[in-house]
Amino acid sequence: MADTFQLEIVTPEKKVVNVPVEEVQIPGRNGYLGVLPGHAPLITELAVGEITYRENTTEQRLAVAWGFAEVLPDKVTILAETAERPYEIDVERARKAKVRAEQRLSSGDTNVDVERALNALHRAEARLDVAQKNQ
Repeated sequence: MADTFQLEIVTPEKKVVNVPVEEVQIPGRNGYLGVLPGHAPLITELAVGEITYRENTTEQRLAVAWGFAEVLPDKVTILAETAERPYEIDVERARKAKVRAEQRLSSGDTNVDVERALNALHRAEARLDVAQKNQ
């Protein structure tokens, strides 16, 4: 069995990652999914969160939001709406987005789209977590 598999992460704007990796952790709709070489084939919906992968024994992180992942024994393809490396994250903007989402959720306003505010909060938190872990 091979020690690596190909990881490809693509957004509508660009190919973000295309490297051989030893493992990857994916934020699936129902929780995180760990993938090693030879994993059984599957397709899963992505949630907002952090993708962590190990390339040449070095751990890499990306903040992602929504999309799909196809897992094959020798390749994982992730089609994400957004995928950001730590240095691409505007930390101040993410902090402001988190504050705005928290204010909407705690406002008591019945016109607030709670699902949208929760999505914005989770995305801001994921972006801040990825940026903070790589400082």
